[in-house]
Amino acid sequence: MKIVAQVKLLPASAHDADALAATLRACNRAANAASEVAFDRDLKRRNGLQEAVYHRIKADFDLGAQAAVRTIKKVCDAYATLKANLKAGNLGPEGGRRRMRAESRPVRFREGAAQPYDDRMLTWNLDERTVSIWTVAGRLKGMAFVCSPEAMKLLASRKGESDLVMRDGMFFLTATVDVPEPAPYEPTGFLGVDLGIVNIATTSDGRIMSGRQVNRYRKRQHDLRTTLQKKRTKSATRRLKSIRRRESRYATQRNHIIAKKLVHTAERTLRGIGLEDLSGIRQRVTARKDQRARLHSWAFAQLGAFVEYKARRAGDPVVHVDPRNTSRQCSECWHTHRSNRIGQARFVCRSCGVVLHADHNGSRNIAHRADAVWQRGAVNRPSTA
Repeated sequence: MKIVAQVKLLPASAHDADALAATLRACNRAANAASEVAFDRDLKRRNGLQEAVYHRIKADFDLGAQAAVRTIKKVCDAYATLKANLKAGNLGPEGGRRRMRAESRPVRFREGAAQPYDDRMLTWNLDERTVSIWTVAGRLKGMAFVCSPEAMKLLASRKGESDLVMRDGMFFLTATVDVPEPAPYEPTGFLGVDLGIVNIATTSDGRIMSGRQVNRYRKRQHDLRTTLQKKRTKSATRRLKSIRRRESRYATQRNHIIAKKLVHTAERTLRGIGLEDLSGIRQRVTARKDQRARLHSWAFAQLGAFVEYKARRAGDPVVHVDPRNTSRQCSECWHTHRSNRIGQARFVCRSCGVVLHADHNGSRNIAHRADAVWQRGAVNRPSTA
């Protein structure tokens, strides 16, 4: 399976940082020029577009040969991704309007958008933790980088392209790493996981991972942004810019921690993981005006993706089930009625009288459904050969 390892570059001087920034600007301006040609002349394949724009973008934007080739491929990949999204309908709630915009104008690239590098443009020295990287100002050799110990282990298996990324004035390299994926084991049962807003994740074992801390943090950040926006001063604008991604980084870190705990629990007990199929939930679920911000900032898709890739690395099978009535169905007698759910956190079955935490009851239903799906063979099973 392919995962991404990220390192932070440490330019030795302002000249080096300016060279990296100028490289991204030049490559993305060249990509925009190539994109216009691709759109106007319907040249969405690499060979045709490269023949049409290669010499022009090299001369006009001062790019090296390999940088021009990577830029052209980036444009073709962007159109291929756009075509796939249009075909699959993955354009969000305003799908029709976004389709019209996408079909009526060329793909555009921000000046700070990521730029792919291959092994001819970028050389890694893992022992010294440095890279040699091509820029429009010449090759910068011996540029130091820092990363986590886990990322260093992953970089040893690095293959293919790496992307140069700029965020908040800092530069990063993201490398695609191909790691071995073990075959999923035969589970002895399933750990059901109920995802929510008040409680981010609740397991069928009764473990509740509360979202109170995350929600309080989001409220503090929202209040801070509101206060700064009302000031309309230069210092307030600088402060807004410095904190603009802090909330998303915090939520991402929490999702990583929760996903790791879930996978570790399932792996330790030789169980699979049952998750709800929540695709399109934002279009299906309505919320009061004062609750919409909480609903739309709920990163359940990210948490589900983290659980899936961590489980795949551990050989832990993951099954998605239909979420309908998991909050109304009794996990003991299967009686289903809307009156069973008498509150946000309380479930009382009108048939057998069982009393449970509502999210715990839902997670048990998810575990039962995941086990039933697995027993029916509706998902890929591990090989017994």
